[in-house]
Amino acid sequence: MSKPQHPGEGLAEWLTRVERDQTHPNVRPRDAATLILLDHSTNVSKVLLGRRHHSHKFLPGKFVFPGGRVEAADRAAPVAVALHPAVEKRLMLRMQRPSAARARAFAVAAIREACEETGVILGCKATGSSMPNDGPWQAFAEAGVVLDLSQLHFVARAITPPRRPRRFDTRFFVADNNAIAHRVDGIVGADTELVELIWMPLAEARELDMPTITKVALIELEARVAAGFGHDLPVPFFRTEHGRFVRELL
Repeated sequence: MSKPQHPGEGLAEWLTRVERDQTHPNVRPRDAATLILLDHSTNVSKVLLGRRHHSHKFLPGKFVFPGGRVEAADRAAPVAVALHPAVEKRLMLRMQRPSAARARAFAVAAIREACEETGVILGCKATGSSMPNDGPWQAFAEAGVVLDLSQLHFVARAITPPRRPRRFDTRFFVADNNAIAHRVDGIVGADTELVELIWMPLAEARELDMPTITKVALIELEARVAAGFGHDLPVPFFRTEHGRFVRELL
């Protein structure tokens, strides 16, 4: 599959070519969040990807970043360290009924989903963790980890085009590998949602079998890393307007 040489170069045309199936009844996109773990420990930056079980109806066998829908528990979760102010501000751009609480829920959802799908717990160790000792936060409480949202970078937003079987309004976050405070064993295996986890160099990762938007996120991330990876960098927002893909910078 051909791909643009850098973010924005022919991207709308590229996405239009590779995403043609619009035969399903239209549904409203659900809020979702995705977490990209980035390893800077060597000269070659790597990302963590998981391969979905082949029996899944949604994206069977595809390589993806951990992620999923924003849940009610994400809004109620206690946060020890808040989002970086620039991240919070950009999350609220182009948001219906913008609020800091909703922006925070996206970041919390990304961390929760990463734990549930990979066993990786992001945050910081604390004596007397304030996390609930049940539900989705039990693993955090048992590990003595609290939520530190300042470790997250907001790098992309994408809304699934109309008339797809499932639609999501997804915020993509990135965290450095050093943000991992704990790992839970036994989460990934032959009979789980993700059957394997692999660390792949950025330049090679997009050659795997993955959804188009995942490839696009990798292209954007590679450019962002090259530009210094600061919170002040603009964030691309992908969506469809009047039948054409749009890439807007937030």
